[in-house]
Amino acid sequence: MSDTRTYFAKVENGIVTDVRVVAYDFIVANPERYGDASLWVETFHDNSQRGKYAGIGDTYDVENDVFVSPTVEVAE
Repeated sequence: MSDTRTYFAKVENGIVTDVRVVAYDFIVANPERYGDASLWVETFHDNSQRGKYAGIGDTYDVENDVFVSPTVEVAE
């Protein structure tokens, strides 16, 4: 069974602040709920595009069209 749902990440100032299962047309039609539609970038649950599935706190690299996980420094 294939997954036909669409996933979108809200990117504000380069940072993912929200991830939703929603159709882009619904985002556009409901600005009172989703705000500016141009802030929403499609992400793929199977990691087939944009490097990885977006998570809150990730960075979106517009130039390379990929989501990047935050770097975590390990204390020694």
